[in-house]
Amino acid sequence: MAEATSCGGVVIFRGKILVLYKNYKNRYEGWVLPKGTVEPGEEPQDTAVREVLEESGASVKIVKYIGDTQYTFNTVSDTIKKTVHWYLCAADSFYSKPQREEFFEDSGYYKYHEAFHLLRFANERQILEKAYNEYINIRRQGRWE
Repeated sequence: MAEATSCGGVVIFRGKILVLYKNYKNRYEGWVLPKGTVEPGEEPQDTAVREVLEESGASVKIVKYIGDTQYTFNTVSDTIKKTVHWYLCAADSFYSKPQREEFFEDSGYYKYHEAFHLLRFANERQILEKAYNEYINIRRQGRWE
């Protein structure tokens, strides 16, 4: 079994969460959070910011590390164990433009309960819940910019 690491962002602007709709040859289809593979020599936080920008066009800054999720998937030659490190990110606007080259067809900012129900994977719903609770706490303390 091979291992891989990705980083992603739970992106929030004015209380709404950024989600992306991916459709890969009608086999992989659904709403996801932006994430991607760490490049050699790259810091995890930099990966998260870069991947959010590449996949969604959203410019963000990291507010806090949220945690990680893990899952496995099969390729032709191996089983991959993937760990994804997640960051709570603040966007500077509602702007988003899905990255067509990576098979993203749509993107947008949704209210928490809408984003939660749109997300395809249970582990992403769990990380969204954790990140949104952090967002609420930070905002209550007057520290959300």
